[in-house]
Amino acid sequence: MTNYREILRLSCLGLNKAQIAGACGCSRTTVIKVLNIAAAQGLSYPLPDGMSDKQLADTLFPTNAAKPEYKMPDYEYVAHEMQKSGVTLNLLWLEYCEQCRNNGELPYQLTQFKKYYRDYTAKNNATMHLEHKPGEIMQVDWAGDTAHIIDTDTGEPIPVYVFVATLPYSGYSYVEGFFSMDQECWTTAHVNAFRYFGGVAKIIQCDNLKTGVDKHSRNEIKLNRTYSEPVL
Repeated sequence: MTNYREILRLSCLGLNKAQIAGACGCSRTTVIKVLNIAAAQGLSYPLPDGMSDKQLADTLFPTNAAKPEYKMPDYEYVAHEMQKSGVTLNLLWLEYCEQCRNNGELPYQLTQFKKYYRDYTAKNNATMHLEHKPGEIMQVDWAGDTAHIIDTDTGEPIPVYVFVATLPYSGYSYVEGFFSMDQECWTTAHVNAFRYFGGVAKIIQCDNLKTGVDKHSRNEIKLNRTYSEPVL
């Protein structure tokens, strides 16, 4: 611990800052800082009667200085927004920073923002481990946002719909783009996926999409004929 009393005593004796630093075993910067603070507070050697070393240290460097208060983000809102397509934590952090500036509040840096979000999701998101058998299920869907390719003649973007087939046991996936989501493309995508995987899964699991499900009511699920009719 720095001997603040000795720094003030040696300064009173006329030693320069380098000599005081050498005698007290501290840096010259520390000596300058102590002497400047003491001068601002009207402290000099000899010190007031009864002032202990701890009281001197607390006077020079108070430990009860107010710490900056950061605005805690609304992570319930953040988690809800993260479910939307195209939304990222970086974008939500920028939005949060702008709100803090408008309200005169202090925002967390991006690293802390993400750290507290991970803590929130770990505490609030319930997860369940699902067991899958190898080759038993193939999950299929038109996935994600619509992609585009550029017509080299006109420069116009042409929409491309992305088909994804995944084997959940291994996580192995097949992905192919189509210019339509009609029944012909849907069936072709399945055939190509089977050829790519080298076999057919026992169960084909699809979401509630028009090209896979004809009717989905409370009491009935009617698949289209691609799934419901046997292949002879």
